[in-house]
Amino acid sequence: MKEKLYTIPVNDAFESGEECPFCYLERKNEQEMLDFILGSGSSYMERDIREQTDQMGFCREHFGKMFQYGNTLGNAWILKTHYEKMLEEMKQEVSKPVLHKKRTTGLIKKKYNRSDEFTEWISNKKNDCYFCEQQANLQRRYLETFFMMYQRDLELKEKIETSKGFCLHHTQELLITGFELLPVAKQDEFQQMMVKLGQENMERLAEEISWLVDKFDYRNQDADWKNSKDALQRGMQKLWGGYPAESAYRQKK
Repeated sequence: MKEKLYTIPVNDAFESGEECPFCYLERKNEQEMLDFILGSGSSYMERDIREQTDQMGFCREHFGKMFQYGNTLGNAWILKTHYEKMLEEMKQEVSKPVLHKKRTTGLIKKKYNRSDEFTEWISNKKNDCYFCEQQANLQRRYLETFFMMYQRDLELKEKIETSKGFCLHHTQELLITGFELLPVAKQDEFQQMMVKLGQENMERLAEEISWLVDKFDYRNQDADWKNSKDALQRGMQKLWGGYPAESAYRQKK
């Protein structure tokens, strides 16, 4: 299949040789989003972007990554107008009458002397994140591209079969999405390949981690490390994704 602009990131992810190509894509997307929002392009000063970030805000994880990225002024501008929006909404919520309701949980009746609407508003705001939404949209596009390529590009199939597989988090995501996007005739083949890849590479990591433990035995101090030096972080990633050993991504000066 002739490479197109939208297939390049997927091919790059498989050519990276990492433990999980979709972790690679996630990290790349996240770093590009940080550069977009807080980097030299100063997107945080654009009205349409700020309207979205003011409304949605960011989750705890992404606030942490934004702070670590740097750009105190950019972060402060984003927080300034987001706080204005939050306070405006909060004043509307707290001005509502307090509800006194009895709720039954099993045989126990509990009386709540607080506004259900206000606690629901807090829950909704806590779950909103501009970053997470953008990430989810990009991830969906990459999944759709991946399954389109899987059906048309024999080279991609070979790359998958010779890869290190995927983390369990993205294995689950791929199996669920494959059931949705692949024709019935292709589903069994894909599922078998994913299960085989998953088991083989979990066994590989288990051996590397086991040897890492054995290397701490004084009798093995002069033995070859083999592939175990970074097995700890790769083993963690293989389970639920991410890059546990990686330092924070920071603004380029």
